[in-house]
Amino acid sequence: MTEPEPHPAAEPRVLVRRESGLGHLTLNRPRAINALDLGMIEQLSAALDEWEHDADIEVVLLDGAGDRGLCAGGDVRGLYDQIVGGDAEDVGVFFRAEYALNARIGAYPKPMVVIADGITMGGGIGLAGHAAVRVATERSRLAMPETRIGFTPDVGGTWLLGRAPGRIGEYLGLTGATMDASDAVYAGFADHVVPADRLEGLRDALETRADPSTPNELVLLFDETPPPPALAAARPWIDDAFSADTVADIVDRLRARPEPEAHATADLLGELAPTGLAVTLAAVRAARALPDLRAALAQEYGLVMWFAHTQPDLVEGIRAQLVDKDRSPRWQPASVAELPAGLAASALSFVPQTPLWG
Repeated sequence: MTEPEPHPAAEPRVLVRRESGLGHLTLNRPRAINALDLGMIEQLSAALDEWEHDADIEVVLLDGAGDRGLCAGGDVRGLYDQIVGGDAEDVGVFFRAEYALNARIGAYPKPMVVIADGITMGGGIGLAGHAAVRVATERSRLAMPETRIGFTPDVGGTWLLGRAPGRIGEYLGLTGATMDASDAVYAGFADHVVPADRLEGLRDALETRADPSTPNELVLLFDETPPPPALAAARPWIDDAFSADTVADIVDRLRARPEPEAHATADLLGELAPTGLAVTLAAVRAARALPDLRAALAQEYGLVMWFAHTQPDLVEGIRAQLVDKDRSPRWQPASVAELPAGLAASALSFVPQTPLWG
């Protein structure tokens, strides 16, 4: 998630072009690390609608302009303005459109290749994480950092987190920790690692259909084996601590571990919104029992509306990070010990006035 930056009005924010049998989409807000707004979501959706039944388009490629990242997330400052301004319906419009796009990518009938080069976080995970072929590079930095603003992972993030090895999903979801390419493949957020200097060759191969012809086979021509993932080495303390029943128990187990990384993680959790942590823990675990991505997105939509309509922490988190930028959020409640009983269950049972799926 990121604060939007100015963009020349005359330049399209999504580049849509056809290159032989390749449909090529490029997010085009490089100064804002290609942060998503509603118009961009609508343009991406329209292109996928058009190409689905176009016999000349065999593969779809999505990437980002500039060298900073695929997408740093959604327009969080816009979300803040909508909530503070009382535009509840506008909040729902954005998320319904975004989640419909996430589900569309996950079920798209033609092979879709997404290059998650550089920063790919929040809404960027919703674009990259559900594609048929997910490419990372040595510059990739992937994360679901929503708890940093008193929120919870969405855009199908809980679906991915719930299927990560061991308790990696709880760890990544609660801490918002950043994955490199090796970690992303290990955690199930990416499939291949292609060096950044070989991406242009990959794009050319996808366009010209060099043998072998399937997108996965083509990517393998450029793929390199990544270094051992740091997340795998950290599994002993992560699995031990993040298997605990509550956030408070997780912190206690982290404090009891000998690893310095575990103590640092306990310190970090102590700085984050208790409500966001408790809801995220419950959401990731609930997602493990859901049947598919659409069900996870529906659950997340209910949580988003719950935060937007009933909780002060989301607005406060955005204020502290992006509006006043004092980095000193005042969470309500301020500590895990003050969380009311049944809070997470209440959030998961919240029914929005307008459902995600009609």
